[in-house]
Amino acid sequence: MIIVLLGAPGAGKGTQSEILQERLHMLHVSSGDLLRDNLKRGTELGKVAEGYMGKGEFVPDNLVIEMILQRMAAPDVERGILLDGFPRNLAQAVALDDALDVKGKRVNAASYIHVEFDALIDRLSGRLTCRNCGHVFHEKFAPPKVPGVCDVCGGELYQRDDDKRETAVKRLGIYFEQTQPIIEYYRERGILCQVNGEQPITQVTEDLLNCLR
Repeated sequence: MIIVLLGAPGAGKGTQSEILQERLHMLHVSSGDLLRDNLKRGTELGKVAEGYMGKGEFVPDNLVIEMILQRMAAPDVERGILLDGFPRNLAQAVALDDALDVKGKRVNAASYIHVEFDALIDRLSGRLTCRNCGHVFHEKFAPPKVPGVCDVCGGELYQRDDDKRETAVKRLGIYFEQTQPIIEYYRERGILCQVNGEQPITQVTEDLLNCLR
């Protein structure tokens, strides 16, 4: 089984991927983790990737796909993989399918956790971080007992640039521009598994599992 995980920043994809990995006994594979692992181990693919990164260039799609294929061939991938972070655009989705087809494999399902834009903005733009201990709060969902003061150490709370509304709007705009064509691509292929990500975590999990079954 090869399952692609899709979800905007703030949709809860990270939480659900951990749960699905345990419930389905599948390996959670992040493209970023794969790249770092190959760099750390000094593999041939890692050395080639490092050459591109050293010049400030993006690692080519075909190189990332080759890393994914190699990881899929490892002995610990008996039940399949949950692929996270790739594909990020339509060209990558098509290239991945072409590479899998050569191996006699295919993406079996694309799990998409859908959350409305305004709800995503609320989740992303209300985070507060303690300058002292780094503990994270949320203005709406997990506020501190005393405004501006950390419950843990009493330090000052502030909002990082990444957590400001204008930054969140920009991040989400880029995400949906790149990802919407992928969602439609998998929908047309009849393998899209879309669930409502605005429900409680346990319900999102059950909906995902029911859809995948």
